Amino acid sequence: MTTMKLLILGAGAVGLSLAARLSPFCEIYALCRRRHADAISRSGFRMRGLWGDGNFHFNASAETPADQSFDYCLITAKSLQTRQLCNEYRSLFVDADVVSMQNGIGNEEIIAEYSDRVIGGTIITGFEWQGDADVRVTVEAGPIRLGRFPDGSDDTVQRLVDLFRQAGLHVEGSSAIRSNLWAKTLYNCALNPLGAILDVPYGALARPHAWSVIEQLIGEAWAVCSAEGIALPWGTAREYLGYLRSVQLPATAGHNSSMLQDIRNGKATEIDFINGAVVRLGERHRIDTPVNRTLVDMIGFKSG
Repeated sequence: MTTMKLLILGAGAVGLSLAARLSPFCEIYALCRRRHADAISRSGFRMRGLWGDGNFHFNASAETPADQSFDYCLITAKSLQTRQLCNEYRSLFVDADVVSMQNGIGNEEIIAEYSDRVIGGTIITGFEWQGDADVRVTVEAGPIRLGRFPDGSDDTVQRLVDLFRQAGLHVEGSSAIRSNLWAKTLYNCALNPLGAILDVPYGALARPHAWSVIEQLIGEAWAVCSAEGIALPWGTAREYLGYLRSVQLPATAGHNSSMLQDIRNGKATEIDFINGAVVRLGERHRIDTPVNRTLVDMIGFKSG
């Protein structure tokens, strides 16, 4: 059997951690920042935490791979970089399925402008940088899900699911990945910006005043989902809030928001693809989203 070849574009903490776990079972090429590539070349990628402890060696570079083709191109970059990466690497998409493993709403739609073989993915796992090419996997709130976008599945998706499973990752195939993407976005809408604004780990957001804001955020986002025709796993916003409070929040209680990490590091956040997506789609459907809009503005202030 021919060895599967994967290219990971925009490999940060998520992409390099996936490369580490998958590298013993396929040929990996991770395109990442030069300082991480140099560190991996010298001494490997160091990973600790829920995905295991160890040093991993795989192909990592800041340079574009020359004269190569891949079975899958995984995009793990921030949502703000999606179109730039698609423009730059579109020639590599000709022979590959393109997989989004990103936050927010809209990435798969952008990729679909460049490829008719799009796979959506969700990963609700916490990754925190400890240094160059050094990541701690801190929390996990559910399985990785992979599915043909916008819905359905096929042998190519299943082959990728099997690879992830072989690597020991908690993964499930999905025939309704658009629904899964929105389910993850509800989680991110509720916790990510509020954790950044209040500068607290997620567990603290169960306190009454923060939880009241979360209830309003989810109420608005749920109305937008309904208008978009998204079938979610929960029957009502209240049902989802119960799941968030009893399952997802405890599982990620010690995690610090990725937006908080971005703000501390002087980086742009993904707010426009998370709460910002709720606001934009709310406008399309004439649904008021004042609480989501307020958080978009506050994150913009903190990161500006």
